[in-house]
Amino acid sequence: MKQGWRDIWRWSVLLPAMVLALPVLVIFASVFNLQTDVWQHLRQTVLADYVINSLLLAGGTGAGALLLGTGSAWIITQYQFVGRRILEWLLLLPLAMPAYIIAYTYTGMLDFAGPLQTALRAQFDWRYGDYWFPQIRSLTGAIIMLALVLYPYVYMLARSAFREQSASFAEASRTLGLTPRQHFWRVALPLARPAILTGTALAMMEAFADYGTVQYFGVTTFTTGIFRTWFGMGNQLAAAQLAAMLTGFVLLLLLLERWSRRKIRYYHQGQRTQAASGRTVAPARQLLLLLLCMLPVLFGFIIPALQLVSWALTNYQVTLNRQFGQLVWNSFSLAAMAAVISVLLALLFAYGKRLRRDLLVQAPVRVAALGYAVPGTVIAIGVMLPLAWLDGRIDLLAEQWFGVRTGLIFSGTLFALLLAYSVRFLAVSLHSVEAGLERIKPGMDNAARSLGYTPLKVLQKVHVPLLRASVLTALLLVFVDVLKELPATLILRPFNFNTLAVRTYELASDERLADAALPALAIVLVSLLPVILLARSVDSSMKGSH
Repeated sequence: MKQGWRDIWRWSVLLPAMVLALPVLVIFASVFNLQTDVWQHLRQTVLADYVINSLLLAGGTGAGALLLGTGSAWIITQYQFVGRRILEWLLLLPLAMPAYIIAYTYTGMLDFAGPLQTALRAQFDWRYGDYWFPQIRSLTGAIIMLALVLYPYVYMLARSAFREQSASFAEASRTLGLTPRQHFWRVALPLARPAILTGTALAMMEAFADYGTVQYFGVTTFTTGIFRTWFGMGNQLAAAQLAAMLTGFVLLLLLLERWSRRKIRYYHQGQRTQAASGRTVAPARQLLLLLLCMLPVLFGFIIPALQLVSWALTNYQVTLNRQFGQLVWNSFSLAAMAAVISVLLALLFAYGKRLRRDLLVQAPVRVAALGYAVPGTVIAIGVMLPLAWLDGRIDLLAEQWFGVRTGLIFSGTLFALLLAYSVRFLAVSLHSVEAGLERIKPGMDNAARSLGYTPLKVLQKVHVPLLRASVLTALLLVFVDVLKELPATLILRPFNFNTLAVRTYELASDERLADAALPALAIVLVSLLPVILLARSVDSSMKGSH
């Protein structure tokens, strides 16, 4: 009986995991059918721009996120100053601001027709060409926009790493005559390097995956190239091969991140893990530290949020109509369905791994969870190709056998979109559920089984009630990720189906930035909830560890 249940759980994990891994495998399989003429054309025209701009974008974003995140984390953990407690969670707020929304907002403020340049021309009686102003729509502008919203990845991990460092390290540094600056560079930073590199790699992966910002700024990267090849040239296979090349860069980044910390092992034992208390500084320096920490929050959230509110209040009569209500319903219902599906899959996979620890269960789940490291554009293509092939086969058979045409059953419906979201965001829910399961002692499973509970009953009656907080966190995180997702939704959405993210993109592309403010603001406001939840969970985990 036990073996039968184990086999059921093995296959119940293996089959859906293989389905979720299929889109990525399809993308890589496309390279075995290279189209020489298309690739020769791409190589002679735009391929070098795709590679160089994508690498510069990811590298610049990673450097900016590393600088902002590490610097603010060090200040927050090492110094006592006015406003430090509230800044600890304020620094996470830019996570609620999607990169494409902050790009639209700053473009509206800083472009030639924006309020800043208009005021300068009125003040100094300047005309076009009389003065120089930095161009926001550029590769540098895209890097700044992405760094402003992605630095919290580095900040969260660096802050945890700095707080976990023993106070004895700082004491030893002072004994050896090291200044606080030398202690940072020689001791604290090397100890925190694994966490900082992980956060930087996450920011760089998000930069590789970005479409809305670079497309709006006119920067040619792999993501914009994939769209052009698919919709402009009408070549799905070449688009898939470009997607495979982009995915190769992302996976290479992951391998480099792991290789960079292959020999790094730091352990803290016993009472030595007591965290160092923050140093009190003079009032003038406190003000400087407060300003330094406020800058990322100011430019990454407060200024664009205030601009969005201003536009929304001015133009709400134009955009607040029945169509907006439909957009809200489409977005929220789609995000809710995707979140529920993703969490159910995470429960299935995590519990299946708990029951069966063999490679046949562990490996497929890990492959399926790689989707979070793959850009949404890539996953959309990987989903579309097999589903379009399946629709074609079903349509052909239905016509031959019954004389009817079935049309698009899978690739033209919400099924394709929900499958792409499940592939893209499974890792988010799986991480949360697995973390919760690890806190449940195996003895509770054994006790329930001794009472005659089947594994499914154990999951329902024991684990799910104990995992309520983890499941809620996973639901919220996936919900907001789906709400913000743009490229996959653009490619896979059914005809006459729109979401807040897509509508924001369409209005901004038509240079109707003020009209795009209300749907953009709705996304930002909803995204604040999980960010606040995340800030509270980080604080509670840190308090619990000390």
